Amino acid sequence: MYEVYADLHIHIGRSENNKPIKITAAKSLNFANIAKECYERKGINLVGIIDCASPYVIEDIEKFLKTGEAYEIEDGGIIYKDKVCIILGSEIETAEINDDGKTGSAHNLCYFPKLSDIKAFSNEMSHHIKNITLSSQRADISAYDLIDIVEKYNGVLVPAHCFTPYKSFYGNCTSSLKRIFKEKYDRIPAIELGLSSDTFLADKISELETKTFLTNSDAHSLPRIAREYNKMQLGGISFKEFLMCLKNENGRKILANYGLDPKLGKYHRTYCEVCGKRIPGIAPVTRCDTCDSRNITMGVYDRIEIIKDKKETKSPATRPQYIYQYPLTFIPGVGGKTIDKLLDKFGTEMTILHKLSNDDIEAVVGEKIAKNIIAARDGKMHVIEGGGGVYGKVE
Repeated sequence: MYEVYADLHIHIGRSENNKPIKITAAKSLNFANIAKECYERKGINLVGIIDCASPYVIEDIEKFLKTGEAYEIEDGGIIYKDKVCIILGSEIETAEINDDGKTGSAHNLCYFPKLSDIKAFSNEMSHHIKNITLSSQRADISAYDLIDIVEKYNGVLVPAHCFTPYKSFYGNCTSSLKRIFKEKYDRIPAIELGLSSDTFLADKISELETKTFLTNSDAHSLPRIAREYNKMQLGGISFKEFLMCLKNENGRKILANYGLDPKLGKYHRTYCEVCGKRIPGIAPVTRCDTCDSRNITMGVYDRIEIIKDKKETKSPATRPQYIYQYPLTFIPGVGGKTIDKLLDKFGTEMTILHKLSNDDIEAVVGEKIAKNIIAARDGKMHVIEGGGGVYGKVE
């Protein structure tokens, strides 16, 4: 068995010929650059690129394979320089009927083993989506129907950033995933927590006790890759191994979830849209303490307090540790030049965050920055809460 690091939610901003894919993502985020960033700088072994159903991205993948730098394997996935396995994915927005009978929307991560599988999926979804070339587009079907299409092409569906107030199941559509998926609920092996939540919050909901939790970056730029990630125990790097890990089969499992303190998430607490401020108070906050308005963006923490069915967190025995950790880009005093200096000396961000001593780091960047890095990777920095689309801050 091997220990590998995995980030399974990375966007593509532009195709190689500069066609827009994810409008809000950086132009430098293309298929080849993501592979290189994970190999050269991040130290991520299992990479989920979730805009691979775009025909423009499919063209890029085919060209990338022709270079000889990467190749497909029988167990699924594209291997880059023998150390990185790229899992081909697609983020699909589905139309849901929420608890109040109104229309809601949720994002779904759909992962596939082979390029031929995601090409066939793309072709079918083009009949349900107005513009299949763009990322995260709205389909005219519900997740209840989408899961059948995903599995038709040998894929697996994972609900994305489950608690955010926009485009998520718990945040936007329902107080129960079982209500959405009905008899198909057990076919979902995992959920993605999202930046504003963690294990301690999610395990206040009893129906999630059987689900594996994923912590992913949802990266919209190269430096954001691996701001959250997973440590997995696998027999190798492939789609087959990844799927067994999600299902906790044959000794494959998540060993640890590494994530930001959810207070740093941009939707952690409720935000008043009238006053333009995070609203203080004991959760759940449902109206502004200043103007008494209900024109609010409900925070993840507040939403979970409303829908939870446990008084306190009780995780199943199989649940791995959730470890608070802040990536290098979040640490005060650590800019691009400092990161480059560390990477030139030590290789990858995973090496810096997991293997180096304070003395190793101090020898390169000095005592003050070294102390900040050690405190950040141990989750010991002071955090100012985020909300309303504004990230929290590390001090």
